[in-house]
Amino acid sequence: ILFGFLIALPLGYLAFRFKLTRGLLLTLAGLLYTIPSLALLPILPTIFGTSFLSPLNLTIALTIYAVAIMARSIADALQSVDPGVRQAATAMGYGSWRRFWTVELPLAGPVILAGLRVTAVSTISLATVGILIGVQSLGYLFTNGLQRRIVPEILAGLVMVVVIALLVDFLLARVGRVLMPWAPRRVARPKLEAPPLVPMVGRRS
Repeated sequence: ILFGFLIALPLGYLAFRFKLTRGLLLTLAGLLYTIPSLALLPILPTIFGTSFLSPLNLTIALTIYAVAIMARSIADALQSVDPGVRQAATAMGYGSWRRFWTVELPLAGPVILAGLRVTAVSTISLATVGILIGVQSLGYLFTNGLQRRIVPEILAGLVMVVVIALLVDFLLARVGRVLMPWAPRRVARPKLEAPPLVPMVGRRS
């Protein structure tokens, strides 16, 4: 997840900053995410020269999927920053890099965090596929349970994956709350009220 974020941050900035690269980068990121993990894992040893059973293959695959998700999330987060805030920072003498680090990135932080939380949950789920190339993980409970037809073992693996994903998501949310206290705690939802069909007569306001 960390490697994916470090790679996706400059890619997301490039997609936001330059319109010519936005379509190319985001399309490429979308295509990468559509590659099935079962097809990607056997290809990586050929590309990077690693052994077929190396845990590095799983790390690379998870990083690729993380970049595919977070690159678009970061680009959209930076795009959501109010242009008036950028203009005000520029008027105060902020250069492009200083404005990015001190104004744009902090304001885009809550949206980036939302993408990071989605990435974390997705990565935890995809990590179970590593058992197919010999990487020990909770995926063992799935494969062993299927081979031996032990349903409780499969359910135990499913519950553990969900619990870990929820725990990581909760921790990221709490860390984000501490690091970004300016983020809104709750997004207000508009109330839908049906307009009256007939005028209401005699009702006191």
